[in-house]
Amino acid sequence: MNRCPSAVSSINLPEGDDLRDFIAGRHARGRLWSTALLASTILAVIALTALLVNIVDGASGFVAIENAVDPQSLSVDGIALQDLESETLIQIIGSHVSAAVVRRLESEQPLAKRSRQDLYELVIERVVKPEVKQGWTLSESIFGREEIQVVVAEQYPKAQLVFRSWLSLDFLTSPQSSVPERAGVRTALLGTLWTLLITIALAFPLGVGAAVYLEEYAGDTFLNRIIRTNINNLAGVPSIIYGLLGLAIFVRSCAPITSGAAFGRGDPTTANGRTILSAGLTLALLVLPLIIINAQEAVRSVPRSLRYGSLSLGATQWQTIRSHVLPQALPGILTGTILAMSRAIGETAPLVVVGATTYIVIDPSGPFSKFTTLPMQIYQWTARPQADFRRIAAAASLLLLVLLLAMNATAIVLRNHHSQKGCL
Repeated sequence: MNRCPSAVSSINLPEGDDLRDFIAGRHARGRLWSTALLASTILAVIALTALLVNIVDGASGFVAIENAVDPQSLSVDGIALQDLESETLIQIIGSHVSAAVVRRLESEQPLAKRSRQDLYELVIERVVKPEVKQGWTLSESIFGREEIQVVVAEQYPKAQLVFRSWLSLDFLTSPQSSVPERAGVRTALLGTLWTLLITIALAFPLGVGAAVYLEEYAGDTFLNRIIRTNINNLAGVPSIIYGLLGLAIFVRSCAPITSGAAFGRGDPTTANGRTILSAGLTLALLVLPLIIINAQEAVRSVPRSLRYGSLSLGATQWQTIRSHVLPQALPGILTGTILAMSRAIGETAPLVVVGATTYIVIDPSGPFSKFTTLPMQIYQWTARPQADFRRIAAAASLLLLVLLLAMNATAIVLRNHHSQKGCL
């Protein structure tokens, strides 16, 4: 009986010194690649650390502040400015601010309908007018404090030197302002949260549903292969293209719906679709291919034996998907959703096209409101020539990072929770 020659015997293996040299060469190449990968990791960590340090360095430090009007001179009958009633604050605004500015403020929102806190902030912004004469970064404030004090005493004798963290509670709760020391991100933060809520509410169920259909129900036909290929291609389309699509469909064609006019929320004759709803729908289209692709991979990773076992016990295909496939795939689906929302939260190009406002002081109250977002606000501030706007842009960047990390941490906790349930 003839036997086939062994595959091992047909390979010419080195022997003796040649074998030792061969093994030493393999180990040397392994160490080289290990060193290269370690170096690339270290460089990536250094670059990210440098970026974070640069942002933190610009978000706090000493500032020299000088007021145009002393707040103590605006006290009435011994009552400090911060304790005055709304009527008195309105009188101060009327006596110190030009009539044109008062009319513009009244057109935005009547002074009589504003809260006392809003009126107080208007007095500070329009009457007291605190101005930052010069600012210093955190590193300069730590290592050059004495030199800074000398500069302030010589160049700004009327100014007050204070240490300020631009990322503060006032920064979070104040609306946008043309004065950097009074500017805040409340409106932009609310706009970002509203936009993300609409995006995830639309994209998540549609993306998971499409992935389940393509993996569990759709056959390997020519049409389905074209659909899968196009979904993969759409994931790489530049975001500005989605902005143009949103402008054509949601802002213009569907203006009565996205503006709220069709629901009695606006004037049908002046319907304007540049609202939060249009932005959320546009971002949902942007991240939908990412969610579908990652959800497909998660569903595909569930073992076939789990499906066969469920079907053999008499369960229908949908019962198998609902009770076995989706719970097992949910951790991977949430991971894909994290990546998709991380992309959506930092987008600016499609929002610019859709009509995000660069300057707005009225908080969004619903999906039909005008809006701005944190990335738009950061872009608008960094475009200003004043150094103080770059500092509050750094503070807003930190807030955006914190928001992103909080969102990711929540999704990771949910993913780990469902992973543990799946193991049980």
